[in-house]
Amino acid sequence: MKVLNLIIKQKFFDLIISGEKKQEFREVTPTTVKKYLQLDEEGYEKEDENGYAIPIKYDAIRFFVGYNKDRDSALVEIKDTICEVEFNEFGNPIIYEHEGEEWVRETMVYTLGKVLEKSIK
Repeated sequence: MKVLNLIIKQKFFDLIISGEKKQEFREVTPTTVKKYLQLDEEGYEKEDENGYAIPIKYDAIRFFVGYNKDRDSALVEIKDTICEVEFNEFGNPIIYEHEGEEWVRETMVYTLGKVLEKSIK
């Protein structure tokens, strides 16, 4: 099983455990792109036939509450993953610059399934 580890706030953790929060969103940044998206040999995002970035296939997310060693955690099934491009009010992709390179603002959307295991401290 391929697992993505993420830090989360207690209030969102509680909503996921209760089943109220069914999606988790993460911004794709130049420092996190390797964690979320498939890259080619040159380090660029791989795209599908429609030009959308291809997410790394994870089976589950292990959520950790905060950074303390003694913290709540849970392993939650991922039902679906997409990478959404963010658009401005004119319908154009939002572009920003990082270290001289142009980046498109993207957000990972993880649709959550069953809580497979949990550890409440």
